[in-house]
Amino acid sequence: MDLAQRDQNVIWHPYTQMKTAALPIPIMRGDGALLFAEDGKTYIDAVASWWVNLHGHAHPYIAQKVAQQLQTLEHVIFAGFTHPAAVELAERLLQILPANQKRAFYSDNGSTAVEVAIKMAIQYWNNVGQPKRKIIAFRDSYHGDTFGAMAVSSRSTFTAPFWSYLFDVEFIDVPVQGQEEEALKQLEAIAVAGGAAAFIYEPLVLGTAGMVMYTPEVLDKLMGICKKYSVLTIADEVMTGFGRTGRNFASHYVQHQPDMMCFSKGLTGGTMALGLTTCSNQIYEAFLHDDKSKTFFHGHSYTGNPIACSAGLASLDLLLQEETQQSINRIGQQHNIFAANARKLQHVKEVRQQGTILAVEFEAGQTSYFSNLRDTLYNFALEQGVLLRPLGNIIYIIPPYCITNEQLEQIYKTILGMHELVANLH
Repeated sequence: MDLAQRDQNVIWHPYTQMKTAALPIPIMRGDGALLFAEDGKTYIDAVASWWVNLHGHAHPYIAQKVAQQLQTLEHVIFAGFTHPAAVELAERLLQILPANQKRAFYSDNGSTAVEVAIKMAIQYWNNVGQPKRKIIAFRDSYHGDTFGAMAVSSRSTFTAPFWSYLFDVEFIDVPVQGQEEEALKQLEAIAVAGGAAAFIYEPLVLGTAGMVMYTPEVLDKLMGICKKYSVLTIADEVMTGFGRTGRNFASHYVQHQPDMMCFSKGLTGGTMALGLTTCSNQIYEAFLHDDKSKTFFHGHSYTGNPIACSAGLASLDLLLQEETQQSINRIGQQHNIFAANARKLQHVKEVRQQGTILAVEFEAGQTSYFSNLRDTLYNFALEQGVLLRPLGNIIYIIPPYCITNEQLEQIYKTILGMHELVANLH
Protein backbone atom coordinates (compact mmCIF):
# COMPACT_ATOMS: atom_id res chain seq x y z
CA MET A 1 0.00 0.00 0.00
CA ASP A 2 1.47 3.36 -1.02
CA LEU A 3 1.77 6.35 1.30
CA ALA A 4 -1.29 8.19 -0.07
CA GLN A 5 -3.55 5.21 0.56
CA ARG A 6 -2.11 4.66 4.03
CA ASP A 7 -2.80 8.34 4.72
CA GLN A 8 -6.38 7.91 3.50
CA ASN A 9 -6.92 5.14 6.02
CA VAL A 10 -5.89 7.12 9.11
CA ILE A 11 -5.65 10.90 8.49
CA TRP A 12 -8.30 13.66 8.53
CA HIS A 13 -6.98 16.65 6.56
CA PRO A 14 -7.78 20.35 7.11
CA TYR A 15 -10.26 22.17 4.85
CA THR A 16 -10.91 18.90 3.05
CA GLN A 17 -14.13 17.04 2.26
CA MET A 18 -12.63 13.60 2.80
CA LYS A 19 -15.45 11.79 0.95
CA THR A 20 -14.76 13.43 -2.41
CA ALA A 21 -11.16 14.63 -2.15
CA ALA A 22 -8.47 13.17 -4.39
CA LEU A 23 -5.71 11.21 -2.72
CA PRO A 24 -3.14 13.52 -1.13
CA ILE A 25 0.22 13.95 -2.87
CA PRO A 26 2.98 12.37 -0.77
CA ILE A 27 5.94 14.75 -0.46
CA MET A 28 9.19 13.03 0.47
CA ARG A 29 11.51 16.01 0.75
CA GLY A 30 11.89 19.71 0.08
CA ASP A 31 14.75 21.88 -1.12
CA GLY A 32 14.53 25.63 -1.56
CA ALA A 33 11.28 26.50 -3.32
CA LEU A 34 10.80 22.91 -4.52
CA LEU A 35 8.83 19.96 -3.16
CA PHE A 36 9.66 16.43 -4.32
CA ALA A 37 6.83 13.91 -4.53
CA GLU A 38 6.94 10.15 -4.02
CA ASP A 39 6.27 9.56 -7.74
CA GLY A 40 9.28 11.67 -8.74
CA LYS A 41 7.34 14.78 -9.72
CA THR A 42 8.61 18.17 -8.58
CA TYR A 43 6.42 21.12 -7.52
CA ILE A 44 7.28 24.79 -7.09
CA ASP A 45 5.82 25.85 -3.74
CA ALA A 46 4.26 29.12 -4.90
CA VAL A 47 2.22 29.53 -1.70
CA ALA A 48 5.06 28.86 0.77
CA SER A 49 3.07 25.92 2.21
CA TRP A 50 0.20 28.04 3.53
CA TRP A 51 2.31 31.20 3.73
CA VAL A 52 4.75 29.95 6.38
CA ASN A 53 7.97 29.21 4.52
CA LEU A 54 10.25 32.23 4.18
CA HIS A 55 13.66 30.90 3.20
CA GLY A 56 13.01 27.61 1.44
CA HIS A 57 12.45 24.05 2.56
CA ALA A 58 15.01 22.15 4.63
CA HIS A 59 17.18 25.23 5.05
CA PRO A 60 20.54 24.00 6.37
CA TYR A 61 21.14 26.98 8.68
CA ILE A 62 17.79 26.63 10.44
CA ALA A 63 18.26 22.85 10.63
CA GLN A 64 21.68 23.32 12.23
CA LYS A 65 20.34 25.70 14.90
CA VAL A 66 17.39 23.42 15.68
CA ALA A 67 19.71 20.41 15.97
CA GLN A 68 21.98 22.28 18.37
CA GLN A 69 19.01 23.27 20.54
CA LEU A 70 17.71 19.68 20.60
CA GLN A 71 20.99 18.57 22.12
CA THR A 72 20.75 21.24 24.85
CA LEU A 73 17.13 21.71 25.92
CA GLU A 74 14.01 20.49 24.15
CA HIS A 75 11.44 22.11 26.45
CA VAL A 76 10.89 23.57 29.89
CA ILE A 77 7.77 24.83 31.63
CA PHE A 78 7.50 28.57 30.92
CA ALA A 79 5.71 29.52 34.14
CA GLY A 80 8.38 30.36 36.68
CA PHE A 81 11.20 29.37 34.30
CA THR A 82 12.83 30.81 31.19
CA HIS A 83 15.63 29.97 28.75
CA PRO A 84 18.05 31.83 26.44
CA ALA A 85 16.30 31.25 23.11
CA ALA A 86 12.96 32.71 24.24
CA VAL A 87 14.62 35.77 25.79
CA GLU A 88 16.86 36.45 22.81
CA LEU A 89 14.07 36.03 20.26
CA ALA A 90 11.84 38.46 22.16
CA GLU A 91 14.69 40.96 22.55
CA ARG A 92 15.59 40.88 18.88
CA LEU A 93 12.03 41.07 17.60
CA LEU A 94 11.11 43.98 19.85
CA GLN A 95 14.11 45.87 18.46
CA ILE A 96 12.70 45.77 14.91
CA LEU A 97 8.98 46.14 15.67
CA PRO A 98 7.23 49.53 16.06
CA ALA A 99 8.94 51.30 18.96
CA ASN A 100 6.00 51.06 21.37
CA GLN A 101 6.03 47.25 21.39
CA LYS A 102 7.74 46.32 24.68
CA ARG A 103 6.54 42.88 25.82
CA ALA A 104 6.24 39.48 24.13
CA PHE A 105 3.82 36.70 25.05
CA TYR A 106 4.41 33.29 23.45
CA SER A 107 1.76 30.83 22.28
CA ASP A 108 1.50 28.08 19.66
CA ASN A 109 0.13 29.45 16.36
CA GLY A 110 -1.55 32.37 14.65
CA SER A 111 -5.00 31.64 16.01
CA THR A 112 -3.76 31.47 19.60
CA ALA A 113 -1.72 34.66 19.09
CA VAL A 114 -5.02 36.36 18.18
CA GLU A 115 -6.83 34.77 21.14
CA VAL A 116 -4.15 36.20 23.44
CA ALA A 117 -4.53 39.69 21.97
CA ILE A 118 -8.33 39.66 22.29
CA LYS A 119 -8.13 38.48 25.89
CA MET A 120 -5.46 41.07 26.70
CA ALA A 121 -7.63 43.84 25.25
CA ILE A 122 -10.79 42.86 27.12
CA GLN A 123 -9.00 42.24 30.42
CA TYR A 124 -7.03 45.48 30.04
CA TRP A 125 -10.24 47.50 30.23
CA ASN A 126 -11.46 45.44 33.17
CA ASN A 127 -8.18 45.92 35.01
CA VAL A 128 -8.27 49.70 34.59
CA GLY A 129 -11.87 49.85 35.81
CA GLN A 130 -13.50 50.72 32.48
CA PRO A 131 -15.06 47.46 31.27
CA LYS A 132 -15.52 47.35 27.50
CA ARG A 133 -16.72 44.30 25.61
CA LYS A 134 -17.12 45.33 21.97
CA ILE A 135 -14.57 44.21 19.32
CA ILE A 136 -14.42 45.81 15.85
CA ALA A 137 -13.15 43.96 12.76
CA PHE A 138 -13.27 44.07 8.97
CA ARG A 139 -16.25 42.37 7.39
CA ASP A 140 -14.24 39.96 5.19
CA SER A 141 -11.45 39.31 7.68
CA TYR A 142 -9.96 36.01 8.81
CA HIS A 143 -8.06 35.67 12.08
CA GLY A 144 -8.06 31.93 12.83
CA ASP A 145 -10.19 28.90 13.61
CA THR A 146 -10.35 28.83 17.41
CA PHE A 147 -13.49 30.36 18.91
CA GLY A 148 -12.27 33.85 19.73
CA ALA A 149 -10.44 34.10 16.40
CA MET A 150 -13.54 32.82 14.59
CA ALA A 151 -15.68 35.41 16.34
CA VAL A 152 -13.61 38.31 15.01
CA SER A 153 -13.50 36.77 11.52
CA SER A 154 -16.06 37.10 8.76
CA ARG A 155 -19.20 35.00 9.22
CA SER A 156 -19.17 32.34 6.50
CA THR A 157 -20.11 28.77 5.64
CA PHE A 158 -16.92 27.70 7.41
CA THR A 159 -18.16 29.05 10.74
CA ALA A 160 -21.95 28.64 10.30
CA PRO A 161 -22.34 25.68 12.72
CA PHE A 162 -20.78 27.79 15.48
CA TRP A 163 -22.48 31.17 15.00
CA SER A 164 -24.59 30.90 18.13
CA TYR A 165 -21.44 30.32 20.19
CA LEU A 166 -19.50 33.30 18.82
CA PHE A 167 -19.53 36.64 20.62
CA ASP A 168 -20.99 39.63 18.79
CA VAL A 169 -18.56 41.75 16.79
CA GLU A 170 -19.03 45.11 15.06
CA PHE A 171 -17.93 44.64 11.44
CA ILE A 172 -16.95 47.51 9.15
CA ASP A 173 -16.31 47.52 5.41
CA VAL A 174 -12.81 46.93 4.13
CA PRO A 175 -11.52 50.34 2.96
CA VAL A 176 -10.65 49.29 -0.59
CA GLN A 177 -10.43 51.95 -3.27
CA GLY A 178 -13.69 53.86 -3.40
CA GLN A 179 -14.88 52.61 0.00
CA GLU A 180 -12.43 54.48 2.22
CA GLU A 181 -14.78 57.18 3.47
CA GLU A 182 -17.58 54.72 4.19
CA ALA A 183 -15.27 52.53 6.30
CA LEU A 184 -14.01 55.55 8.21
CA LYS A 185 -17.57 56.70 8.93
CA GLN A 186 -18.58 53.22 10.11
CA LEU A 187 -15.62 52.97 12.48
CA GLU A 188 -16.16 56.44 13.92
CA ALA A 189 -19.86 55.77 14.53
CA ILE A 190 -19.02 52.64 16.52
CA ALA A 191 -16.22 54.36 18.42
CA VAL A 192 -18.40 57.35 19.32
CA ALA A 193 -21.12 55.03 20.65
CA GLY A 194 -18.64 53.80 23.28
CA GLY A 195 -17.91 50.39 24.73
CA ALA A 196 -15.42 49.36 22.04
CA ALA A 197 -12.44 47.51 23.54
CA ALA A 198 -10.37 46.99 20.39
CA PHE A 199 -10.17 47.08 16.61
CA ILE A 200 -8.42 44.02 15.12
CA TYR A 201 -7.26 44.16 11.50
CA GLU A 202 -5.01 42.52 8.92
CA PRO A 203 -2.77 45.44 7.91
CA LEU A 204 -2.81 46.29 4.18
CA VAL A 205 -3.72 42.76 2.97
CA LEU A 206 -6.67 40.52 3.90
CA GLY A 207 -5.34 37.07 3.07
CA THR A 208 -8.19 34.59 2.99
CA ALA A 209 -10.57 37.24 1.62
CA GLY A 210 -8.59 36.93 -1.62
CA MET A 211 -5.50 39.03 -0.92
CA VAL A 212 -7.75 42.12 -0.80
CA MET A 213 -5.58 45.21 -0.38
CA TYR A 214 -5.99 48.73 0.94
CA THR A 215 -3.63 51.66 1.48
CA PRO A 216 -1.46 52.60 4.46
CA GLU A 217 -3.01 56.07 4.35
CA VAL A 218 -6.51 54.86 5.15
CA LEU A 219 -5.21 52.45 7.78
CA ASP A 220 -3.50 55.39 9.49
CA LYS A 221 -6.82 57.25 9.50
CA LEU A 222 -8.63 54.23 10.97
CA MET A 223 -5.99 53.92 13.67
CA GLY A 224 -6.23 57.66 14.33
CA ILE A 225 -9.95 57.30 15.03
CA CYS A 226 -9.20 54.46 17.45
CA LYS A 227 -6.62 56.58 19.28
CA LYS A 228 -9.03 59.50 19.47
CA TYR A 229 -11.76 57.42 21.11
CA SER A 230 -9.52 55.13 23.23
CA VAL A 231 -10.10 51.97 21.21
CA LEU A 232 -7.12 49.60 21.35
CA THR A 233 -5.65 48.48 18.02
CA ILE A 234 -4.52 44.92 17.25
CA ALA A 235 -2.41 44.36 14.13
CA ASP A 236 -2.77 40.74 13.01
CA GLU A 237 0.55 40.29 11.18
CA VAL A 238 0.39 36.50 11.16
CA MET A 239 0.45 36.54 7.36
CA THR A 240 1.88 39.99 6.57
CA GLY A 241 4.85 39.85 8.95
CA PHE A 242 8.49 39.11 8.17
CA GLY A 243 8.82 40.77 4.79
CA ARG A 244 5.71 39.67 2.95
CA THR A 245 4.52 43.19 2.15
CA GLY A 246 7.96 44.44 1.09
CA ARG A 247 8.94 45.72 4.53
CA ASN A 248 9.70 43.59 7.56
CA PHE A 249 6.24 44.33 8.96
CA ALA A 250 3.17 45.88 7.34
CA SER A 251 2.84 48.13 10.39
CA HIS A 252 6.02 49.88 9.27
CA TYR A 253 4.00 51.51 6.46
CA VAL A 254 1.86 53.55 8.87
CA GLN A 255 2.59 56.37 11.30
CA HIS A 256 0.38 55.20 14.16
CA GLN A 257 1.64 52.28 16.23
CA PRO A 258 -0.65 49.39 17.18
CA ASP A 259 -1.22 48.56 20.84
CA MET A 260 -0.80 44.85 20.17
CA MET A 261 0.59 42.72 17.36
CA CYS A 262 0.11 39.03 16.47
CA PHE A 263 2.65 36.78 14.74
CA SER A 264 3.10 33.19 13.59
CA LYS A 265 3.55 31.60 10.10
CA GLY A 266 6.90 33.14 9.03
CA LEU A 267 8.00 33.58 12.65
CA THR A 268 10.08 30.39 12.47
CA GLY A 269 10.62 30.46 8.71
CA GLY A 270 8.02 27.72 8.36
CA THR A 271 10.01 25.26 10.47
CA MET A 272 8.12 24.97 13.76
CA ALA A 273 4.74 25.92 15.21
CA LEU A 274 5.06 29.10 17.29
CA GLY A 275 2.84 32.07 18.06
CA LEU A 276 3.70 35.45 19.53
CA THR A 277 1.68 38.44 20.74
CA THR A 278 3.46 41.70 21.55
CA CYS A 279 2.07 44.72 23.35
CA SER A 280 2.90 48.19 24.59
CA ASN A 281 3.90 49.04 28.17
CA GLN A 282 0.48 50.64 28.59
CA ILE A 283 -1.16 47.23 28.13
CA TYR A 284 1.41 45.32 30.16
CA GLU A 285 1.36 47.64 33.16
CA ALA A 286 -2.41 47.31 33.54
CA PHE A 287 -1.79 43.70 34.61
CA LEU A 288 0.79 44.61 37.29
CA HIS A 289 -1.04 44.69 40.61
CA ASP A 290 -0.98 43.37 44.17
CA ASP A 291 -4.40 41.92 43.40
CA LYS A 292 -3.60 38.57 41.78
CA SER A 293 -7.00 38.47 40.06
CA LYS A 294 -5.59 41.03 37.61
CA THR A 295 -3.04 38.44 36.38
CA PHE A 296 -3.23 37.44 32.71
CA PHE A 297 -4.36 33.84 33.14
CA HIS A 298 -3.39 32.33 29.81
CA GLY A 299 -0.81 29.74 28.79
CA HIS A 300 0.00 26.71 26.66
CA SER A 301 1.94 23.56 27.44
CA TYR A 302 4.50 24.46 24.78
CA THR A 303 4.65 28.20 25.48
CA GLY A 304 8.09 29.55 24.55
CA ASN A 305 9.31 26.16 23.31
CA PRO A 306 13.14 26.35 23.02
CA ILE A 307 13.29 24.45 19.71
CA ALA A 308 10.71 26.69 18.08
CA CYS A 309 12.41 29.81 19.48
CA SER A 310 15.75 28.62 18.08
CA ALA A 311 14.13 28.17 14.68
CA GLY A 312 12.73 31.70 15.03
CA LEU A 313 16.18 33.10 15.82
CA ALA A 314 17.72 31.34 12.83
CA SER A 315 14.93 32.56 10.53
CA LEU A 316 15.40 36.11 11.83
CA ASP A 317 19.14 35.89 11.11
CA LEU A 318 18.33 34.97 7.51
CA LEU A 319 15.56 37.57 7.12
CA LEU A 320 17.82 40.46 8.12
CA GLN A 321 20.64 39.47 5.76
CA GLU A 322 21.15 41.88 2.88
CA GLU A 323 20.76 39.01 0.41
CA THR A 324 17.27 38.22 1.70
CA GLN A 325 16.20 41.86 1.67
CA GLN A 326 17.38 42.10 -1.93
CA SER A 327 15.40 38.97 -2.80
CA ILE A 328 12.26 40.46 -1.28
CA ASN A 329 12.74 43.53 -3.49
CA ARG A 330 13.52 41.35 -6.52
CA ILE A 331 10.35 39.29 -6.10
CA GLY A 332 8.30 42.45 -5.74
CA GLN A 333 9.81 43.85 -8.94
CA GLN A 334 9.14 40.61 -10.87
CA HIS A 335 5.55 40.59 -9.59
CA ASN A 336 5.14 44.21 -10.65
CA ILE A 337 6.26 43.46 -14.21
CA PHE A 338 3.93 40.48 -14.50
CA ALA A 339 1.06 42.40 -12.92
CA ALA A 340 1.33 45.14 -15.54
CA ASN A 341 1.00 42.54 -18.32
CA ALA A 342 -1.73 40.57 -16.58
CA ARG A 343 -3.91 43.67 -16.22
CA LYS A 344 -4.12 43.83 -20.05
CA LEU A 345 -5.70 40.37 -20.33
CA GLN A 346 -9.33 40.28 -21.37
CA HIS A 347 -10.76 38.13 -18.59
CA VAL A 348 -8.76 39.56 -15.70
CA LYS A 349 -10.94 41.60 -13.34
CA GLU A 350 -8.17 42.92 -11.10
CA VAL A 351 -4.51 42.37 -10.25
CA ARG A 352 -3.33 43.27 -6.74
CA GLN A 353 0.24 43.40 -5.52
CA GLN A 354 1.94 44.36 -2.28
CA GLY A 355 5.58 43.35 -1.87
CA THR A 356 5.98 39.62 -2.45
CA ILE A 357 2.20 39.05 -2.53
CA LEU A 358 0.48 38.95 -5.91
CA ALA A 359 -3.17 38.17 -6.64
CA VAL A 360 -4.87 37.80 -10.04
CA GLU A 361 -8.67 37.85 -10.00
CA PHE A 362 -10.40 36.37 -13.05
CA GLU A 363 -13.82 37.44 -14.35
CA ALA A 364 -15.32 34.04 -13.66
CA GLY A 365 -16.84 32.19 -10.73
CA GLN A 366 -16.71 33.35 -7.13
CA THR A 367 -14.14 33.71 -4.36
CA SER A 368 -14.90 30.42 -2.63
CA TYR A 369 -13.32 27.12 -1.63
CA PHE A 370 -16.53 25.53 -2.99
CA SER A 371 -16.05 26.84 -6.51
CA ASN A 372 -15.71 24.21 -9.24
CA LEU A 373 -13.44 26.64 -11.07
CA ARG A 374 -11.14 26.58 -8.06
CA ASP A 375 -10.67 22.81 -8.40
CA THR A 376 -10.07 23.05 -12.14
CA LEU A 377 -7.42 25.73 -11.74
CA TYR A 378 -5.79 23.96 -8.79
CA ASN A 379 -5.40 20.70 -10.72
CA PHE A 380 -4.16 22.50 -13.82
CA ALA A 381 -1.38 24.15 -11.80
CA LEU A 382 -0.35 20.81 -10.30
CA GLU A 383 -0.07 19.37 -13.81
CA GLN A 384 2.33 22.22 -14.61
CA GLY A 385 4.43 21.40 -11.53
CA VAL A 386 3.23 24.40 -9.51
CA LEU A 387 1.51 24.37 -6.13
CA LEU A 388 -1.12 27.13 -6.10
CA ARG A 389 -4.29 27.17 -3.96
CA PRO A 390 -6.84 29.38 -5.78
CA LEU A 391 -9.48 31.16 -3.73
CA GLY A 392 -12.23 30.45 -6.25
CA ASN A 393 -11.53 32.82 -9.14
CA ILE A 394 -8.52 34.40 -7.41
CA ILE A 395 -4.99 33.09 -7.92
CA TYR A 396 -2.33 34.30 -5.54
CA ILE A 397 1.43 33.92 -5.19
CA ILE A 398 3.26 34.28 -1.87
CA PRO A 399 6.56 32.45 -2.43
CA PRO A 400 9.65 31.66 -0.37
CA TYR A 401 12.26 34.40 -0.72
CA CYS A 402 14.78 31.98 -2.22
CA ILE A 403 12.62 31.46 -5.31
CA THR A 404 14.47 32.13 -8.55
CA ASN A 405 13.33 34.35 -11.41
CA GLU A 406 13.11 31.22 -13.58
CA GLN A 407 10.79 29.58 -11.09
CA LEU A 408 8.69 32.74 -10.92
CA GLU A 409 8.45 32.70 -14.71
CA GLN A 410 7.12 29.15 -14.58
CA ILE A 411 4.47 30.27 -12.07
CA TYR A 412 3.52 33.25 -14.23
CA LYS A 413 3.22 31.00 -17.32
CA THR A 414 0.99 28.69 -15.32
CA ILE A 415 -1.28 31.61 -14.42
CA LEU A 416 -1.43 32.58 -18.11
CA GLY A 417 -2.47 29.00 -18.84
CA MET A 418 -5.18 29.35 -16.21
CA HIS A 419 -6.33 32.48 -17.99
CA GLU A 420 -6.75 30.48 -21.21
CA LEU A 421 -8.91 27.98 -19.32
CA VAL A 422 -11.06 30.82 -18.00
CA ALA A 423 -11.28 32.41 -21.47
CA ASN A 424 -12.63 29.12 -22.86
CA LEU A 425 -15.46 29.25 -20.34
CA HIS A 426 -16.73 32.56 -21.77
